[in-house]
Amino acid sequence: MPMPPPVGRDRFTTVSQNPFKVSMEEPVSTFSIDVDTASYAFVRASLNQNTLPQKAAVRTEEMVNYFPYDYLSPRTAAEPFASNIAVFPSPWSANRKLVRIGIKGYSIQRATRPRANLVFLIDTSGSMQAANKLPLVQQSLAMLLDQLRPDDSVAIVTYAGYAGTALAPTPASQKAKIRAVIDGLGAGGSTAGAEGIRQAYALAERNLDPAGVNRVILATDGDFNVGITNQDELKGFVERERGKGVFLSVLGFGMGNYNDALMQTLAQNGNGAAAYIDTIGEARKTLVEEASSTLFPIAKDVKIQVEFNPATVAEYRLIGYETRMLNRQDFNNDKVDAGDVGSGQTVTALYEIVPVGAPRTMDGRRYATPSPIAAGGGSEYGFVKIRYKLPKSDTSRLISAPISRVSEFGRFADAPRDARFATGVAAFAELLRGGRYTGSMTYDDVLRVALEARGDDAFGYRSEFIQMVRAAKLAPSLPG
Repeated sequence: MPMPPPVGRDRFTTVSQNPFKVSMEEPVSTFSIDVDTASYAFVRASLNQNTLPQKAAVRTEEMVNYFPYDYLSPRTAAEPFASNIAVFPSPWSANRKLVRIGIKGYSIQRATRPRANLVFLIDTSGSMQAANKLPLVQQSLAMLLDQLRPDDSVAIVTYAGYAGTALAPTPASQKAKIRAVIDGLGAGGSTAGAEGIRQAYALAERNLDPAGVNRVILATDGDFNVGITNQDELKGFVERERGKGVFLSVLGFGMGNYNDALMQTLAQNGNGAAAYIDTIGEARKTLVEEASSTLFPIAKDVKIQVEFNPATVAEYRLIGYETRMLNRQDFNNDKVDAGDVGSGQTVTALYEIVPVGAPRTMDGRRYATPSPIAAGGGSEYGFVKIRYKLPKSDTSRLISAPISRVSEFGRFADAPRDARFATGVAAFAELLRGGRYTGSMTYDDVLRVALEARGDDAFGYRSEFIQMVRAAKLAPSLPG
């Protein structure tokens, strides 16, 4: 009789949810953007097994940013962002509002995109034998291969008990040769993951294209059990390689011993993104439909800083981004790493605010200084600054915009459709995390919001989300 798949042994880092903060005491909020989608796909994989995910597996911003949104596009690659701001009532708190900050990256056209120098680093250890691991890796990389141009370069490094180069750098025009190596991979042995990473980076550097995109693509379940197992050592290694111009993408596979904590460390410090591939459909989304945003950055080290106006905002809370918080002084420090945005990618952040005069979550201080009248007075809720670097630059640039009443909608139903859908996704994620801040909001309320705001859904992502919410209503929690 086959053993059931191990449940709940996957490794995630537990973090506390962002609390409300008092604008008069801490008016400035700073964080690194996050375009990872691994959390969403892992949650879906759990629900497909009729099990609620571990709370630590749910990262609200990754749930929200799984979906593309119809934001205003920037006009040029020189200023690769356009900001989209909306203010509207919170659907779970009658006296509070939500602030949606959306940005969209400049879309690189296929004919003008830079050349790609890619090294596939593939885990072929014994833990990768399952059908949803190495066989899915092979299908995923074959899909990606079809998106490359003839002058792009592909190399393959495998690692199990030892690491080795399975394919030296080869033009993508030689698809049959590359595909034969991918198809011939087999799983077995322990996992010398760290040695594999060293070899993959060395191969990328030997074939470095100063004008192109140089990227290691790691495909693994994250079960690094031989070599450098210390996360801080691995973090330091990928940070040093990042400085040489080689970026890192992490594709996670499988459940039962998936090491999300390590995958996040590698992606966040290697100038890359983390995705979780649980189905062939997710492979198609990440590596075909979104191949340009997955592979080709239009900006790196992207940080957002919001200063709230104490004259209009009593308290605020950033929804999600707990693992991406930065110190205020980090915003202007170009040495501090932050997230990267790919071609045509959208990024969304949501704040919940308590307007001045509304019921507070915390009592006011008896001896507080009276609220100042900030620039913009009562017409602004706050001010958004976005700092970023162009992919080949080490010097950041700044764009900014006010959060003004001009961007406000009086009713939730009148808010932009994409803002309402993102709110529904955020509410679902927060419910999965325990619902500490979502009041009386229920899964049925999430369904209502998502159904009303689904809109155009060419690839069916939003319809699938609605099915996930329905599944969560019935799914039991993990045992223990």
